[in-house]
Amino acid sequence: MARNRREEILDIALEMFAEHGYRGTSLDAIAQRVGLTRQGVLHYFSSKEKLLTEILRRREELGREHLLAGHAHEDLPHQMAAIVAHDHQRPGLTQVYGVLLGESLTHGHPAQEYFRGHYAMVRERMAADFTARWGERLPNGLTPRAAATALLALLDGMQQQWLLDRSQTDHSEIIRDVLAVLLGLPPTE
Repeated sequence: MARNRREEILDIALEMFAEHGYRGTSLDAIAQRVGLTRQGVLHYFSSKEKLLTEILRRREELGREHLLAGHAHEDLPHQMAAIVAHDHQRPGLTQVYGVLLGESLTHGHPAQEYFRGHYAMVRERMAADFTARWGERLPNGLTPRAAATALLALLDGMQQQWLLDRSQTDHSEIIRDVLAVLLGLPPTE
């Protein structure tokens, strides 16, 4: 029962953070929606920051599990297209990430260090993968670091556009095609 209640709190907090941001959501509001007191929520999560951290960890874990489960064998353009498609199937997780990322740019936001570290880690991992595959220059002439930075900007920008207009359904194909050009690969089929 405790595991179910914990998951319920996470689901409600995720929804509320996506709608109102971290700073616009109080523990009292989360508690009310879940049917607990503030102390009841704090029994499961010792602070609002711990709740935030768990939401960010959960999103990262779900994305990684999806990628490893069915797409690890695919080339990078297809992997990124799969990530975009996966995110579009979970708009709440995509929205909470975008809202918290934007909000984390403000002074003293508790997710600022998470995003700083997350981007540094992902950028370095991508750059290392690119270096292992192509050396110091990709086929298009970009350095691995420049390609990794551009890829992250592309992914985040496309997600923001989709959150603003969810009728856009071709982002997976676009990401595949643009990545083939960005990485200097032959066009994908």
